[in-house]
Amino acid sequence: MKTRTRSQEKILRLLKTLHHAISAQDLYLELRQTQQNMGLATVYRALEGLKLDGLVKVRTLTNGESLYSPVQQDQHHLTCLNCGRSIPIAECPVHELEHQLQASHQFKVYYHTLEFFGLCADCQGQEEEEAIAPL
Repeated sequence: MKTRTRSQEKILRLLKTLHHAISAQDLYLELRQTQQNMGLATVYRALEGLKLDGLVKVRTLTNGESLYSPVQQDQHHLTCLNCGRSIPIAECPVHELEHQLQASHQFKVYYHTLEFFGLCADCQGQEEEEAIAPL
């Protein structure tokens, strides 16, 4: 097992207390609020190291923002391309595929993500209203 830096330990501890994924910038602000001063570049370096060690996963939103969370369980989402809302889903149809790929390719999987993109119910309703509205 690799030795983690103090910065990595602080970040991992904080991530484990949060119940949601968080951006590097927001993580930086959280650390500052708890008097654990650390530069933003250090936060990014620490997150990258934790990611490469398989301890942190990264999810990139449609706007390009990256969200970080500890690898505890796989997460899956329905993401609306219009409003950006992301709905977590509990079902995972790919666990068996993950095990097959690990065996057939001798590849150690740390985690996986599954994300579907489309329109949420609210945005579908808006789209229908706009189609019906007279000019």
